Parts: sequence; structure tokens; C-alpha cells
Amino acid sequence: MFESVSDRIRDAEKIVFVTGAGISQESGIPTFRGKDGYWRKYDPMQLATIDAFYQNPKLVWEWYEDRRKNILAAHPNKGHLAISDLAKYKDVIVLTQNIDGLHQRAGSNQVLEAHGSIIRIKCTVCDFKDNITGSFDELPPKCKCGGILRPDVVWFGEALPQDIWRDAINHAKSCDVMIIAGTSLAVSPANTLPIFAKQNGTVLIEVNPERTVMSEHMDLSIMETSTNALPQLISLLE
Repeated sequence: MFESVSDRIRDAEKIVFVTGAGISQESGIPTFRGKDGYWRKYDPMQLATIDAFYQNPKLVWEWYEDRRKNILAAHPNKGHLAISDLAKYKDVIVLTQNIDGLHQRAGSNQVLEAHGSIIRIKCTVCDFKDNITGSFDELPPKCKCGGILRPDVVWFGEALPQDIWRDAINHAKSCDVMIIAGTSLAVSPANTLPIFAKQNGTVLIEVNPERTVMSEHMDLSIMETSTNALPQLISLLE
């Protein structure tokens, strides 16, 4: 499967993964845009904007609590674990659009969360921010300061964390190989990362069951799931 770029993978010193909802779907977490995705059941503008949150924080939190329970019950799959294992041989950076923390739970240490984390909770008033895996006694939950707590995720209309995005661009520009796994590359600005990488001569490999808008620009496009394709990366380095 990887024969055409195997030498360049073996010689690579730094490999960047750009991951999306598809890799988490294989752990039982529905995608937003798939046929069973969350967006099919709800109007995102009623659930994933700061205006919606302030208009009805209880409704938004009820939805996020269901998602949190699903995510916390999920386990990293072979795709997540393959990425983590690869770090034994290479400098591996993960730039993920996912908010579930499965890469970290799989053992990856260098993870940039472009869209935040559903596990991390922050206050809308003070500087409080922490990972909270338990349930809340009341919804919406309140901070000790009296402010309403919210998931530390990027909602529609909000900017990506600028420090995370700056680091993501720098890694995209400096890697030898970029592997885009489980994302349709339909969400901006994350879909510009392969462009930054390509401009610097990076090998682009796509792992996705379906073709994407950027498939024709890849050095290798593998129409497989992450759990099937990513473990083969390890075999190249053994």
C-alpha cells in the first residue's frame, strides 16, 4: 500500500498527522457530517454558538453532557495507537480537529487540539480551566466565582486558539511527511495545512475511505479506514 512512498517515510525525521472525525468514528463516536452525525439530529446554530449558549445554556449543556458521556466511554482504536507507536521511531506531531482526547489517551504526547477539548471546562467569567471527567450536579454548571462554565471547544463564529494555530502552521511547514487521516478537509482553516506542507516539499498521504476535495493533490491517497491503514506505517519502520 505504501510502496510508492515507503523510502521517503523511512527517511523522514518529522511526521505530522492531521486527523478528523473519521478516526474517532471508528471508536464509536459519531461524526458531525456523517449519516449518523450529531448535526443530522440538531440545528448546530442552536447548540454550538456562543449566542445559543447564553440564550439556553441548559439545553446546550444537556447536549454536551450526552456527548461527553459517549466520548469518555470510548477507547482509542488501532489508528490512534499506531500514531502513538510511531513516535517511538520518529518525531510525531498530531494536529487534530477532534475534541475527544483519544490521541492523548492512546499515548501521543505532542497533540495540538485545533478545536479545543470537550473534556476541558472553562469559566465564562474568570480564568478557571481544568479537565473534568465527572458529571455535574446541576446544568448549567457554575464556577466557584459564580460564572457559568462551558466546554473549552471552538464554537461556530469563534476563532481558533491563535497559539495552537501558529504552532500548527509551523509544524506543517517543517515536516517531511504529512498524513491526513479521517478528515474530508472540508473545514477551514484546518484544510489549509496540507497546502502549507506541500509548498515546502512535504510528502502528502491521505487515509480516508472516500475521496476528498484534495485527493488529487496527494502523493498517495489510500481509500481505507485509519484502523486498517495506519498500523502498516509501523511495519515500514520495524
